[in-house]
Amino acid sequence: MRQEEGEFAEDPAVQDTRLLGRVVLVTGASSGIGRAIAVAVARAGADVAITYHTNEDGARTAADAIGALGRRADILHLDLSHAGSLDAMAENVLTSFGRVDVWINNAGADILTGPAAERSTIEKLDMLLAVDLRGTMLASWKAADIMQAQPEGGVILNMSWDHVTVGLEGKNPQMFSAVKGGVMSFSKSLARSVAPKVRVNILAPGWIETAFGADVDRRYHSEVEQATPLGRWGTPEDVARVAVFLASPDAAFMTGQVVMINGGVVM
Repeated sequence: MRQEEGEFAEDPAVQDTRLLGRVVLVTGASSGIGRAIAVAVARAGADVAITYHTNEDGARTAADAIGALGRRADILHLDLSHAGSLDAMAENVLTSFGRVDVWINNAGADILTGPAAERSTIEKLDMLLAVDLRGTMLASWKAADIMQAQPEGGVILNMSWDHVTVGLEGKNPQMFSAVKGGVMSFSKSLARSVAPKVRVNILAPGWIETAFGADVDRRYHSEVEQATPLGRWGTPEDVARVAVFLASPDAAFMTGQVVMINGGVVM
């Protein structure tokens, strides 16, 4: 696959040190976008704490990839729907690393694939509200408390969705729009609340080739490609590159901003 189609450059002469010496926490890093972000920040020089909910094997695979880059990776269990689990995870990270420089709230409830796809609308909505919205809010507050006590502050990145600004037909998109729109609005208010010591920005991916994209009907897959100005689905690595940029000093004058990674579907 060509680099412009989503792969990282493998030129050994190119060294990315933008996050060298930083400690980065990535929630939901056992697969998909979260795993790509965890590996990308390690490639940029960071030590990484990664969390998983049910996919421990995937988390260990991600940790192995991080270790192969010469960086440290700690694996932590996290159930974002329970505040006690979040408190315990944060305490473990501080015990292990002493600080958190970048906290990336990627974890979200999957209501589109696996057994969860067969749940009722109410059950799906409750999952999204508990994990994606309430969980992101609680995790962001925890991260902000930690970072405001640190001399150098820190960076928080939260995960929204590009279509919250324009809408998309369907019951699932309605729920995603409500929840991910809430994440976007919350994050902007948080950015004003914790500045100037802590920066908060929002990632808003579009059609990304994760488990859902891989399993979706091929006709629909092709329709998305045709509707995308850049002519393809995005990859987890496309999102990861933007996450590294926003986490790094290159984005030092950015806070409260939404960055869409969507090939131009929503502009």
